[in-house]
Amino acid sequence: MKAKEIQDLIDFIAKSGLNEVNIETEEFKIKVRKNADAKIVEYAPTAPIATSQPPTTKNETPVETPTPPKEEVDNKNYVIIKSPMIGTFYRSSNPESESFVKVGDQISVGETVCIIEAMKLFNEIESEVSGTIVKVLCENSTPVEYEQDLFLVDPA
Repeated sequence: MKAKEIQDLIDFIAKSGLNEVNIETEEFKIKVRKNADAKIVEYAPTAPIATSQPPTTKNETPVETPTPPKEEVDNKNYVIIKSPMIGTFYRSSNPESESFVKVGDQISVGETVCIIEAMKLFNEIESEVSGTIVKVLCENSTPVEYEQDLFLVDPA
């Protein structure tokens, strides 16, 4: 089951009013439980998962921080690209590669902006908005939560 499918399942359960769902197949076992304001997701694969080497943090470039004044950021109608899953945030496919996007880059819908590793699977995160990257809100190789802000984009 892909991360997007798991997220769709969680969203469906949230809208359906169900409090708990258990799904078990030969490949995986998933349990989603909804409490008042918290979602708990447990995922235990029963078959081996293909793995790859995670990027190392050697020669890591620092997170770029834009220089617009706070008033400018507050007064603009920026769009935030959020994490669609829990995992580890990577700005590039490997430590030797350039970041997918940098502050000032023009992006378009469907363009890869980062990778999030979840359970040893590397998921390319694509932009759902066109515009200019104003700020990178996460540091490379750090854990991110579901719907955590990743990038600030000026859609103008």
